[in-house]
Amino acid sequence: MPPPAPPRADLPRERLTRDGPAALGDPELLAVLLRHGSRGEDVLTLARRVLAEAGGLPGLARWRLGDFRRLRGLGPVKALQLVAAIELSRRLLLSPHGEAPLLDQPSQVRDYLLPLATGLEVEKFWVLCLNRRHRLLRRVELTSGTAHATLAHPREVFGLAVREGASAIVCAHNHPSGDPAPSAPDVQVTRLLRDSGRTLDIALLDHVILGRAGADPLGKGYYSFREAGVV
Repeated sequence: MPPPAPPRADLPRERLTRDGPAALGDPELLAVLLRHGSRGEDVLTLARRVLAEAGGLPGLARWRLGDFRRLRGLGPVKALQLVAAIELSRRLLLSPHGEAPLLDQPSQVRDYLLPLATGLEVEKFWVLCLNRRHRLLRRVELTSGTAHATLAHPREVFGLAVREGASAIVCAHNHPSGDPAPSAPDVQVTRLLRDSGRTLDIALLDHVILGRAGADPLGKGYYSFREAGVV
């Protein structure tokens, strides 16, 4: 027999209306998005099960449409709604507030790209075109693929920089394993980019590899070729 339903005043939507979003826990906020439970399971119990199977909010951010569809109790409409909500949260975190973001430190690059990189299962390579004050002109995802097919050619990188009128660039890519330590191809392409930038008088300000702090032996969650003295 299912547990008795909580009093209506304690339901997530009623609490959200009365107390505001900050007063709700993660399962309650998720329950508001889900709206309804499944057969034999109220919406709050369903929300708790979704979070438990995903491993909490960080795990939920890594889920794709197929992950939601495989979960018992979530129909195709709810699965699409959750995928859309997660994507909106990523875009909100990436949206510039006022002046374009300053990206002249590796920690700033990590913080800016983290919403995009979180949960990715393939490597992606981004080029950040900067103005003279090292503020962002444009972000471009140049390549996406496996660990052996992601790194970009200097011709593509600096062709983009020239078209955007960039004074400097930052390159970045993610390691899905979470360990940001550079591979031999990472080092090789960074040196090529550095030398090409010097020839074209467009500085490669940094190449940042994004990982996770928990998987990084140094605990930073990123690797900076600038900090390492390569660029």
